[in-house]
Amino acid sequence: MALAQRQVTVQEGPLYRTEGSHVTLWCKVSGYQGPAEQNFQWSIYLPSAPEREVQIVSTVDPSFPYAIYTQRVRSRGIFVERLQGDAVLLHITELQDRDAGQYECHTPNTDERYFGSYSAKMNLVVIPDSLRVTAVPQTLNKVEHDSLELKCEVSKSTAQHSHVSIAWYRQRGSEAPVEIISLSRDFVLRAGSAYAQRQATGDVRLDKVGETTSKLTIYNLHPSDQGEFYCEAAEWIQDPDDSWYAMTRKRSQGAVVNVQATDKEFSVRLETEKRMYIVGEPVEFRCILEAQNVPDRYFSISWAFNSSLIASLGPNAVPVLNNEFAQREALGQLKVAKESDNVFVLKIYHLRLEDSGKYNCRVTEREKTVTGDFIDKESKRPKNIPITVMPLKTSISLEIINNASSVLEGESLRFGCNVRSGLGPQSRLSVSWQLLDKLNRRSEIVRLDREGTLHPGPAYAERSSYGGIQVEQVRPGSFTLEIFNSVKADEGHYECRVAEWTRTLDGEWQMVGERHTSTLVSITALEAGFAVTAISRTPGVTYNESFDLQCIIKPHYPSWVPVSVTWRFQPAGSTEFHDLVTFTRDGGVQWGDRAAGFRTRTAIEKAESSNNVRLSISRASDTEAGKYQCVAELWRKNYNSSWTRLADRTSNLLEIRVLRPVTKLQVSKSKRSITLVENRPIPLNCSVKSQTSPDSHFAVLWYVHKPSDADGKLILKTTHSSAFEYGTYAEEEGLRGRLQFERSAAGGLFSLTVQRAEVRDSGSYYCHVEEWLLSPNHAWYKLAEEVSGRTEVTVKQPDNRLQVKQTHKNITVLENEWVTLECLNSTVRDSGAYSCRVEEWLLDPSDRWYKRAEELSGLITLTVKQPDPTLQVDTATANLTVQEKESFPLDCSILSRSSPESHFAVTWYNLRAKEAGDHAEEGEEEEEEREAVLSVGPDAIFSPEAGRWEGRLRFQRLSAVLFRLTVLQAGGADTGNYSCRVEEWLADPNGVWYRLAEEESGMVAVHVQDAGSTLQSVICSNDALFYFVFFYPFPIFGILIITILLVRFKSRNSSKNSEGKNGVPLLWIKEPHLNYSPTCLEPPVLSIHPGTID
Repeated sequence: MALAQRQVTVQEGPLYRTEGSHVTLWCKVSGYQGPAEQNFQWSIYLPSAPEREVQIVSTVDPSFPYAIYTQRVRSRGIFVERLQGDAVLLHITELQDRDAGQYECHTPNTDERYFGSYSAKMNLVVIPDSLRVTAVPQTLNKVEHDSLELKCEVSKSTAQHSHVSIAWYRQRGSEAPVEIISLSRDFVLRAGSAYAQRQATGDVRLDKVGETTSKLTIYNLHPSDQGEFYCEAAEWIQDPDDSWYAMTRKRSQGAVVNVQATDKEFSVRLETEKRMYIVGEPVEFRCILEAQNVPDRYFSISWAFNSSLIASLGPNAVPVLNNEFAQREALGQLKVAKESDNVFVLKIYHLRLEDSGKYNCRVTEREKTVTGDFIDKESKRPKNIPITVMPLKTSISLEIINNASSVLEGESLRFGCNVRSGLGPQSRLSVSWQLLDKLNRRSEIVRLDREGTLHPGPAYAERSSYGGIQVEQVRPGSFTLEIFNSVKADEGHYECRVAEWTRTLDGEWQMVGERHTSTLVSITALEAGFAVTAISRTPGVTYNESFDLQCIIKPHYPSWVPVSVTWRFQPAGSTEFHDLVTFTRDGGVQWGDRAAGFRTRTAIEKAESSNNVRLSISRASDTEAGKYQCVAELWRKNYNSSWTRLADRTSNLLEIRVLRPVTKLQVSKSKRSITLVENRPIPLNCSVKSQTSPDSHFAVLWYVHKPSDADGKLILKTTHSSAFEYGTYAEEEGLRGRLQFERSAAGGLFSLTVQRAEVRDSGSYYCHVEEWLLSPNHAWYKLAEEVSGRTEVTVKQPDNRLQVKQTHKNITVLENEWVTLECLNSTVRDSGAYSCRVEEWLLDPSDRWYKRAEELSGLITLTVKQPDPTLQVDTATANLTVQEKESFPLDCSILSRSSPESHFAVTWYNLRAKEAGDHAEEGEEEEEEREAVLSVGPDAIFSPEAGRWEGRLRFQRLSAVLFRLTVLQAGGADTGNYSCRVEEWLADPNGVWYRLAEEESGMVAVHVQDAGSTLQSVICSNDALFYFVFFYPFPIFGILIITILLVRFKSRNSSKNSEGKNGVPLLWIKEPHLNYSPTCLEPPVLSIHPGTID
């Protein structure tokens, strides 16, 4: 038995790639034994150490990469894509300069013995990215029909031979870019579909204006040309397999072009299909008007031949032809018409030799006046179009074309048979299509006679009746044959036979001649190489993760090939397969009878460009664990719409394992001890330091272990659904009413508090935590459990610490002050000795009070006395002179008081000389009498006013210590001395008022002047006073001024800067101004003004 030789093939090198680009290298193995899915390992030999292997990435061993590549492999900067079981693609997403070297692809041995090659090498060269694409960013405002020129500079400095392609694009907003024109790497100029017509007419150009600069020119701008223009360049290099690879692709900055439409401008374009015609052929000229709002405007059209008028059409579109062309129009040989608002047609049905020449049209815009007449405005005409009419030829030549020389079974066969030479106006053609198979058997497919009647061949009559064969005359002299849904029997040589017929003078048809040409078509059977493979990148997943299954169909059929794919499933632990889902041949999806559990979490997708079917399953659970297999059926649709199954294939088995997540549960193991007094709460904490998932729920079981017990006893259990269950210990010890459970908002801290602790609650407490998760099938399962550290709790009765202060002390306080003997407000009779007895009572855990201790304090001797009087009244004397009928105030000011709580009684007295018949002798003292003017008691009660004071007194209390009595309407009898007497009153603790002190103020001498006596009269009547006021001040002020001037003069000599000590300027006083009145009517006024600072 001959064994296949293993052969590893890698992409041919050397490959030149630019730094920073995405690079792929393929590797495949053939002739191997063992599993269909082979493993691959990639390594590199660096130029600096060509003998040393540096491991990069492996499909089987995650630890395979060396340290310098580990991070890039983990971040998928370098990864391996499996194309199929025996072929992979190495991806380097961002090529670095250090990635240059010799790459080796190695496949681990799966054969019975070593035979063949197990690795292959190739070289990768990293070159700098030197491509530069620059354009000036600008904003251009253009008007319709203007020209646009944009330049783009593309440069490179690559040492290797490379080509550059350039393309210009226009983009508006979020729309897809529109290609304008491009120059390929092979120097082929090609316009985009939107600009192909304008490039053909020369309105769009791409020119090279320098070594590295290309210029885009667009003539006759349209409003639709508005947008952002940019150029894109790519640098291409030819790989060793002769294929071209785009190493780098870059775009320039954009230029924003705004095109403003013109309202009244219009343009005219003349078009025809070709320039060369044969006598008898038809020709059509189209005069196209390009303008805005054409239906709302008026235009007239005129047609000319060699500058001679053929016909004209006014705004009413009624043609008017001249004599010669009017006759041809009457015979149906010529037509002038308006096809649409902006398209006008001149058509000659049968050309003559004399019709050769130049044709043109003229468009004139006309304006309608208020009278309904038309006046001509602007007129335009395009360039002349010359045509040449040639005489009839007597021979024809053929060419046959087909869509492909080799097609896949089921594809359509399309043939074109073109008569290359011209025909006479009276000639007709007949066409016959025939097939010569591999056995040289000829059969007629279909025949089209000169009258246009179709005649299918005997072997193709039924197929043609179902529309499987179609013959069409696309245009005169051009015929097509299309065979739909080809089969293997349609393979062979296809022959086109064309015969030319002309009518003789007697009206009979005569065949002038016949020509034929043929082409070979080979058809590949659909079932050739048909195979199916199932692959998956994730054979093992965790709960709630997703996994994909790929059913790969080979060969790569087009999407129209009908293939049905069925995924089958064998649950884990079962031996029976059942259909999961089927992607039918017509694109429908059918679910199996037992796939109800899969439908809500399964997506099936068929690739647009192939028949590969991907099965994606999300939120994996135990239900989806098992073996998967796909079955593919290849179908062919016959011409009569019936179906034939050509082949079916079954893939390999894929086993998917679904695992529970790895637990991350960690509970705090810290130990602690708590000692507390009876009746205090016992705080117990259970902290989850880490959890597997944010959605984890926890069941917490609280235990207490006592030295007398072998195991801990359950106190309380909270389930993962937050339900409470009391343990046997809580029931036995009556703890239900004393337990309080809490869970923190963060979710990781659980607290249990035992209220009103008792001595018997002492013990070792701990918690048992269970982590629960919700499975993808919405069922809770316990993932893990862990026990916390222990908390040692000791509960004891409180110590007897009652102690009352035994210190003896004496306290002396003033009456009415506070004493620190439990809020005792003292009075004089409160003096004595005090002590207190203290009893301490406690509440036991059973809510019963008991006396714990008692003790007697030391004696406190208390002496209470009245406050010392500190009353003081202002005793200063004062003189007061008032005019008659004026008011004068009498103030009584208290300078100090004994207590802020004092009240005052105030009495004003008037002391004046007694009235007598005769004046006393000189030297004898005059007798005075004391009269009470007004009394105000401590309770603010006023005494009655005396007769002469009645209605003339006003009392004011300006503050707590200032009282004022104002005497109104003063008279001469009010002259005398006044004083006030103040009594200070205090209330004892029982609210009884007593007088503490009293004091009298100083005298105020009040002199009431008669209304006729003024200051002027007083001064002028007294000589001594007159001289004292008006004469004595002048010499005194003169001496003062002289003294100031002397001091000032001396200071100026000692200091030029006129500064005093420490630089402070001196203040000088100017000469006083004296205002003097020589009469006694006004007193002299003396004013001294302040000086200035020098």
